[in-house]
Amino acid sequence: MATKQRDYFAALYKAAKLINSSLDPQKVLNEIVKGVTQTIGARASAIRLLDKSRKELVMGAAHGLSKGYVRKGKVLVAKSGLDRQALKGGSVCMLDAQSDPGFQYQDRAKAEGIRSICVVPLKVGRKKIGVVRVYSQKKRQWSGREIMFLEAVANLSAIALENARLHQALKTDYDLLLAFHDRLDDN
Repeated sequence: MATKQRDYFAALYKAAKLINSSLDPQKVLNEIVKGVTQTIGARASAIRLLDKSRKELVMGAAHGLSKGYVRKGKVLVAKSGLDRQALKGGSVCMLDAQSDPGFQYQDRAKAEGIRSICVVPLKVGRKKIGVVRVYSQKKRQWSGREIMFLEAVANLSAIALENARLHQALKTDYDLLLAFHDRLDDN
């Protein structure tokens, strides 16, 4: 158990360090899902983000999933009970995605060899912006420590996305200000 705790701590430290050193959200999210998959000992993990309409979860990053599974189709919040629950409340885990009606793509889960899934919301303040999903090949009861680790990772991921968004907005404002000053200098 102590080894696993150290692994969680090391993975969180690595994620925080990466977030602090990069404003490239794609790089950060790719490394986070890779680290989550390895640390939890899962088959795969993914980060899905709500689109502007807040009706669809689009792929942000994935590790360990086949291209066919990643491209399986739209994940609609209205049709995905698992994601809908996570976005309304908190962490939700499913023992068997292949047979649970709360999972939108049961047949694809079977083809991909996915059994258990744990979904944790990404939050910026109180606003939910997406989910972290972790996939297991076997039926798995997710422990409280695993869920706590996933929630911490989700929070770090949300911070990374917010930092990147704020950086981009600041850069846009700066570029507009420079263009305005250039125009004034030309007059």
